[in-house]
Amino acid sequence: MSGPVLRLRADDPGAGVPPSPVSRASLATPLALQRPRVIEFGAGTAPIAGRWAAAQGFSRILVVADAFNAARIDVLELNGAVTVFGTVKPEPDVPNLEAALALAEATKPDLVIGFGGGSAMDLAKLVAVLPGSGQTLAEVVGPEKVRVKGPALMQVPTTSGTGSEAGTRALITDPQTQNKLAVQSLHMLADIAIIDPALTLTVPPAVTAATGVDALAHCVEAYTSRKAHPLIDMYALEGVRLVGAFLARAVADGSDVEARAGLSLASLYGGFCLGPVNTTAGHAVAYPLGTRHHIAHGAANALIFPHTLAFNAPAMPEKTAAVIAALGLGAASRQADVFEAAHRYCAGLGCEMRLSALDVPRDDLPVMATEAHAIRRLLDNNPRDISRDDILAIYEKAY
Repeated sequence: MSGPVLRLRADDPGAGVPPSPVSRASLATPLALQRPRVIEFGAGTAPIAGRWAAAQGFSRILVVADAFNAARIDVLELNGAVTVFGTVKPEPDVPNLEAALALAEATKPDLVIGFGGGSAMDLAKLVAVLPGSGQTLAEVVGPEKVRVKGPALMQVPTTSGTGSEAGTRALITDPQTQNKLAVQSLHMLADIAIIDPALTLTVPPAVTAATGVDALAHCVEAYTSRKAHPLIDMYALEGVRLVGAFLARAVADGSDVEARAGLSLASLYGGFCLGPVNTTAGHAVAYPLGTRHHIAHGAANALIFPHTLAFNAPAMPEKTAAVIAALGLGAASRQADVFEAAHRYCAGLGCEMRLSALDVPRDDLPVMATEAHAIRRLLDNNPRDISRDDILAIYEKAY
């Protein structure tokens, strides 16, 4: 597949957006925005992976992928000694990471490539910094605790949702506590991200819908966060607009390359939002669905999205109205209207909107609410204080 290629420099200001409600932060508020040094974007860019690796002189390459993508690494046109860790789980846990780390210790790569969705790219980040570092996973959980950068890191996403290719965070599930362990480090920022929308053409409609809403949630939660900043608002609102313009198209026709490219760009912009601002209540409330009940991250976020968007509407009426308008859903800022519009949108994409249909036991909702309420790294950024009882009420309403 070939097509137009857009090369974005790390200092590119991004797409312009119409005037929007002002963030709580002023224009003068300091903010750091980190992005991969090289971003290659466009249909047909996947083979750049091999050319770039050869030009840099890398000869020992470790590809971290799920089983499906491990079977198609030929599209990257890699040369040299290529080893593939091809058993990334949909929600990777500590044992999954340990297996990947063991392979990295044995092969000592000079280039690690994350090839897949957010799970593969998150695992690749940790594989690129832990082996030989003298640090354990437990020692690097949290912000900026990784001491040294390891081999070079390339990220090649094959879905449009997480934006992990652009970020410095990796999430791993601890099976003992059933909680997400979050590692953030500038040493895990990709040296190059290659975003080829043609790689997403095989993504089925249900996964396209769920991952698209995940990208949407990244943008919306950053846009309405207490830490929202005008520098990020530009990417966030444009990401929402791109999802509104292209997600339904891609769900209806997976071969629509322009729609796939629009979602890939929305996902990238969502990744830009995650580093300096991050997500809020939507992701916190969604996490127990994945850690406790193994519901895919995108599907969990799609189910929760209308509930937290509406919950936060009273605290952010103007920005919430801007989100609804950017999605092409008309005008709404009242809580009930926002919920109805967002719920109708997600359901119309084919997303499952009932916890009961995903086999979540009703008697587990109170435990889920307690766990979600403990995720302070996200909830402390929510524009409206949300209690454990508020979260439980959301779960009950979504059941």
